[in-house]
Amino acid sequence: MKNFNGKVLFLDRSDINTDEIIPAKYLTEITKEALKPYLLEDLKMEGFAPDRDLKGVSVIVSRENFGCGSSREHAPWALEVNEINLVIAENFARIFRQNMFNCGMMAVPLSKERIDEAFSLFAGKETTVTTDFANSVFKFEGDGKSLEIPFEISDFDRSLVEAGGWVDYADRNY
Repeated sequence: MKNFNGKVLFLDRSDINTDEIIPAKYLTEITKEALKPYLLEDLKMEGFAPDRDLKGVSVIVSRENFGCGSSREHAPWALEVNEINLVIAENFARIFRQNMFNCGMMAVPLSKERIDEAFSLFAGKETTVTTDFANSVFKFEGDGKSLEIPFEISDFDRSLVEAGGWVDYADRNY
């Protein structure tokens, strides 16, 4: 099972699309590793610089409709090769979300209220998340504060995560 703990990057924007996650011009690359330096290269947000802001990040927290746009596995791959295995947002584009779980990663929706609470307490501050996968709880910590937020994923998605992704799940079960 992948790591779902670590430093958080808060991206305070809705509709971050797959072209912003990994620009289409890199889709001809034949290895995941080749995608690594281009993660979020085309994301335009005031004050955001991928070279600076992605260092050491393991978790992204964002607003609604994360992963919209083209249906490509390259977007989760670019996150995975950068050791970002967990994205938390209000909701996700359906195909992006499933591609994350198919890779053994997690795209976990939380209510707008819970996302707002996390942004209000921790955005702009050095923050970490610890994932208690067995009990389905995220624990945010930073700036002397902590916040526990329960989450839900389906039993099948939980099985994909535990197996390390769809290929390993299929090998074990078919």
